[in-house]
Amino acid sequence: MDENLTDSERIEQIKQFLRENGWFMIGGLAVGALLVVGWMQYSGYRERRAEDASALYQTVKLAIDSKDLPQATTTLTRMRSEFSSSAYTSQAGLLVAGTLVVSAPERASEELQYVMAHTNDPELAMVARLRLARVLEYREQYDEALKTLAVAKPGKFAGRINEVKGDIEVARGNVEEARRAYLAAMVADGAELLDRSFLQMKLNDLPAVAAAPPATDAAAAPNGTPPAAAPATAPAAAPAAAPADGEPKAAAPAPPASGEGG
Repeated sequence: MDENLTDSERIEQIKQFLRENGWFMIGGLAVGALLVVGWMQYSGYRERRAEDASALYQTVKLAIDSKDLPQATTTLTRMRSEFSSSAYTSQAGLLVAGTLVVSAPERASEELQYVMAHTNDPELAMVARLRLARVLEYREQYDEALKTLAVAKPGKFAGRINEVKGDIEVARGNVEEARRAYLAAMVADGAELLDRSFLQMKLNDLPAVAAAPPATDAAAAPNGTPPAAAPATAPAAAPAAAPADGEPKAAAPAPPASGEGG
């Protein structure tokens, strides 16, 4: 603003500015206010949704505690329909899967696969993956269990993944593979989250590796050539016949002369 203007001229300039830009300023303030109100309403909506999902999760938990599996599964289905992206829905799926491991392991696998595929929480997905591997081990589907654990970047779950791999190899009877997996678990990322004393006990319980049997002569011979036969032992000489009566006996050897041998 020009400093040489009089006060009346300055007031007139301000009025002119407001006439030209006032509606833009009012519009900007209105938009800003609407954004603030909208964000507050959206935040409140999200909080109400989270509270509703939490209440349904508690319903699932109480149903499981009271062994009412139909009620738990019905509520879980509702949660997946109304709150598909909520972490409470994924946690409820883990709870239901846990109750089905023994009675219906195939359904438990399906529930865990659903959580892996639909959760937005990477850690919950990894938890579901570990539990699915356990269920597949329980079903003796060892190859599928190991495939489930094949993760490129497990992060802090690397220790737990290796421990589960070791358990699967023990179930398969692969002692050395199990030993390697347990040892890897002890130094992997997230090893501090493991029960190291329990892991060490698993290692100690593994049977020692049996020594390889010595190679036989036939196996050691090159090109399959059979080993040479041992030389035959010469038969012992027959004792000399006793001399006939009247036949002179051989004279006994003379003792060494004095001076020989000292």
